[in-house]
Amino acid sequence: MAKSIAKKLAYVAVMTALLECAKLALSLVPNVELVTLLCAIFGSVFGIWAVVASFVFVLVEFLIWGFGPWLISYAIHWPLVTMLFCLLNKTKWFNKYWASGVAVLCCIFFAVLTSLVDVGLFSGAFDDFFARFTIYFMRGIVFYVVQIVCNAVVFLALFDLLKNLLIKIQKTTFD
Repeated sequence: MAKSIAKKLAYVAVMTALLECAKLALSLVPNVELVTLLCAIFGSVFGIWAVVASFVFVLVEFLIWGFGPWLISYAIHWPLVTMLFCLLNKTKWFNKYWASGVAVLCCIFFAVLTSLVDVGLFSGAFDDFFARFTIYFMRGIVFYVVQIVCNAVVFLALFDLLKNLLIKIQKTTFD
């Protein structure tokens, strides 16, 4: 039992490290990221342990960068993405095309969430909130489009390949 828990915690550590390395490796390219793909694959293969890894990833981000409004968005978004793919993976119809579509929706959700958090925290009163939100959101639309297109392409190209590789690893060592 203790050996099994230790093994699963080691997997959480590796998943967290991969999330952090993928984020840092692409940090110089605005809104091109692999964290969505990795959270999705980890959630699909490792279930609740991947959700734990996504929370640890957010904690590591906080320890590296300190507190900022983005941390609120991260703490909501990454565990939800991981949990969503964990749940969707249990359906028979879920494949790389559906995964790509869900990833695009997750990117749109992230764009809206980060804009809501930023406008809500920094704009003071709620007078004309929707107008200020719309302006703020539209200022970042080019970045959001880049992220959406990137994730659609990456999911179509890599989701099945990486998921199948992790399933093989998981079957031989995780349980």
